[in-house]
Amino acid sequence: MNYAEKWGKDVDEAVRLALIDLKLTIDQVEVIVLEESSKGFFGIGSKLAKVKVIQKDIEKPAEKIKQKEPVKETPIVDSKNGSAYKEQPKKEFAKKEKKEFKEPKESKEPKSSSRNFESLESMKAERPEDLVPVTESPALDFLKEVTEKMGLNVTVTAEENENSIYIDINGKDSGTVIGKRGQTLDAIQYLTRLVVNKDDEKYKRVVVDAENYRAKREKTLEQLAGRLAEKVVRTRKSVRLEPMNPYERKIIHATLQSNPKITTRSEGEEPYRRVIIEMK
Repeated sequence: MNYAEKWGKDVDEAVRLALIDLKLTIDQVEVIVLEESSKGFFGIGSKLAKVKVIQKDIEKPAEKIKQKEPVKETPIVDSKNGSAYKEQPKKEFAKKEKKEFKEPKESKEPKSSSRNFESLESMKAERPEDLVPVTESPALDFLKEVTEKMGLNVTVTAEENENSIYIDINGKDSGTVIGKRGQTLDAIQYLTRLVVNKDDEKYKRVVVDAENYRAKREKTLEQLAGRLAEKVVRTRKSVRLEPMNPYERKIIHATLQSNPKITTRSEGEEPYRRVIIEMK
């Protein structure tokens, strides 16, 4: 039985991705909703929808169509020798079937958006050398208050220069601050940026990290890209990654851009846009 299981921002999105994989239309499949989506609060606690899309048995309906609507054979006379032969019926049903499925156009990679919680600027770049420790800052006050109200046992420290502030969260409950694949950490960073730049005319870059998670995540993504590229070359089948923020997608693209056998692209809408790895 041909089927696909897919994640999406909602059930419709997950079904659409599954139909693309199966190259079928909605009337040719059965849809089973495995998990409903949930928006959460500021990205914290959000959940994707998951569906299982199963191809229906289409052989019997096809036989019925042939029985009910037989194609009449029209004899045609050959002008040279006067013999008659039968004209082959045109495959109208097959053509119509093919037109029903249209591959969605690939949209261009969007620029950084607030919905991505500023992860675009938070990972790869090294820390400036002119950072100095600070003990008073709107960012520090905000994060200390947030972590205390969450009942977390962590310490919050910061380093700052004229253009940016780097905040480190460490301690027993730092895993809670990071969240699943860094989603909670990104949400906290986004809110902290709003606090820092609320009244200032000059924009200040804000990076919030916990237990050096950002560097570890980058290395993990590079290793993942390498493994999946090998799988694509071995199986000759494309691979769709989980939804990622813009910078994580750029890590995948950059890691594989020198591979002579592999090409990468992105599909979907933010914040559920994902990378596709496929053969050139």
